[in-house]
This record gives sequence, structure tokens and C-alpha cells, in this order.
Amino acid sequence: MKAQEAVVLRIKSLCKERNLKISQLAYSAGMPESTLKNVMNGHSKNTGIVTIKIICDGLDISLDDFFQCSLFHKLEQEIS
Repeated sequence: MKAQEAVVLRIKSLCKERNLKISQLAYSAGMPESTLKNVMNGHSKNTGIVTIKIICDGLDISLDDFFQCSLFHKLEQEIS
């Protein structure tokens, strides 16, 4: 699995745990819904750490909490 795929799966999982729709997360994070949708549907191929931090703020979790997930333990090497 690639890092971007893991980020999307993690956001989906956290939203499901909290019964949040993507639009609700975007609102609570104070970011445009279109930005978050671009991340979620793959139009954003390399989501930056600042964007992930904003999403974490909307979820009221730390970056450490976000990345403390088995999805991120064994990612594919992405050097080309």
C-alpha cells in the first residue's frame, strides 16, 4: 500500500468511528470541502503534512494519533 492510500483509509476509518461525513469533517477542520474531497477521491496524489494536521485538528487528534495505526507500519517504498 502506498502512503496516500493509507492516509485516505485512515481518514475514512476515523470518520466512521465518529459518525462523521466528509463534509462535516471539512467544516470542523475549517477547510474547503473540495480540498478534502480531492484528498479522498485521489485527485490529490501527495497530501502534505500541513493538510493532514488540519484534518487532525478537525478530528481533535494529534498527528501522532493519526499515524499510530497499522496502516502506516509497512508502506511500500515510493522512491522512483
